[in-house]
Amino acid sequence: MAVQKPSTPRGTRDFGPDQMVKRNYIFNTIKAVYQKYGFSQLETPTMENLSVLTGKYGDEGDQLIFKILNSGDYLSKTTEADYQEGSKPFLTKVSEKGLRYDLTVPFARFVVMHRNEITFPFKRFQIQPVWRADRPQKGRYREFYQCDADVVGTDSLLCEAEIIMMINDVFTDLKLEDFTIKLNNRKVLTGITEVIGAPGKETAFCVSIDKLDKIGKDKVIEEMVASGFSAENLKMLDPIFENNQSTQQSIDFLKGFFADCEIGLKGVSEIEEILSYLSAYEIENAHLELDLTLARGLSYYTGSIFEVKANSVQIGSICGGGRYDNLTGVFGLPDVSGVGISFGVDRIYDVLEELNLYPASNSSSLQVMIANFGGETAKAGIRLMNALRAEGINTELYPDDAKMKKQMSYANGKQVPYVVVIGEEEIQNETFTLKNMVSGEQESLKKADLISKIKNSH
Repeated sequence: MAVQKPSTPRGTRDFGPDQMVKRNYIFNTIKAVYQKYGFSQLETPTMENLSVLTGKYGDEGDQLIFKILNSGDYLSKTTEADYQEGSKPFLTKVSEKGLRYDLTVPFARFVVMHRNEITFPFKRFQIQPVWRADRPQKGRYREFYQCDADVVGTDSLLCEAEIIMMINDVFTDLKLEDFTIKLNNRKVLTGITEVIGAPGKETAFCVSIDKLDKIGKDKVIEEMVASGFSAENLKMLDPIFENNQSTQQSIDFLKGFFADCEIGLKGVSEIEEILSYLSAYEIENAHLELDLTLARGLSYYTGSIFEVKANSVQIGSICGGGRYDNLTGVFGLPDVSGVGISFGVDRIYDVLEELNLYPASNSSSLQVMIANFGGETAKAGIRLMNALRAEGINTELYPDDAKMKKQMSYANGKQVPYVVVIGEEEIQNETFTLKNMVSGEQESLKKADLISKIKNSH
């Protein structure tokens, strides 16, 4: 039989022990901030019924959902006529489930299913992987983690201000200082389509303008022309594309631009209210920028939208979110407003790596390795290992009676800070030789002194 060359599916990755130390550093930082702000953790299944997932992300999103074939003989209930009908109708006959595309739609389903047990407003966070059948490229994977926090059951804009504060806290705690939180409002975008004379084309407008960073203004305009925007419509967009003023100047400009547009003015007043709450936080730098071309492609946003960019690294957004008013409505629970954000851990990982911002922590969670020379020394090693573990010190005994050089190179490979050597002399004297693997220093200690020395070194 030919030897098979192992590989992972495109767009997925393994994470070894060193990478997991860094990933957990990010997860734990985000989790601590979420908990500080009063969010409770929840998890939902890896797969959802396709009826839950489809129709929530727009046509482009629907195509990126990984479908799961029905178990057993999934073709048994199909006919040739089904096959002739094409892939969309045929799919419903062979697949009823899909891998979750994000955490927000499953959360909306959870809220509706548990509405009688939940206390509203409900603040939840969720840290789980999601899957998208996207074309893999730098910073874009087919399997990646999201770290979501959402508040549902209130339309208070205090929640938006709190989200901006949480973003600041997370990146401050991760020592990432050079970032920008871009803020806009879907009502502003709807207002823009009305003012330029293209009412009702908000979805096409948002899908196109969302690609501005990726494909540039000319290509966005080409796409809008293809969607039916006229030359007159697009000429009126110039001040929006060219706007790079301060937040206050942008607000003043919009008030004039929306002089006769009610929904646009509503969006502006929401932005002003959020800014007024932020001023009460007395934060020195909120890292905030009003970006009138920020759209976020997902079709369910209805109010504030956020996106965070790391300024010194070429990578897409590292955090995003917004306000949605009708998400639970499709599941039979109308008028529950929510607002949330999601941190892109995989991209944050790459940013911290590139900027060398990880703490110089030991990549090993192991604190002590006890050398093994077999016989009585191995048993003495087990007794010491038990005593150290009882004190909360992560310890292991080398499994084989091997040469000292081999055991030491194992300890170095695992970056263990301490090695304990127990020979016959040590057993007689009831002492242990403790070797500091960083300084190379060795000393002979009684058990109690050994424990306190290791404990005090952390």
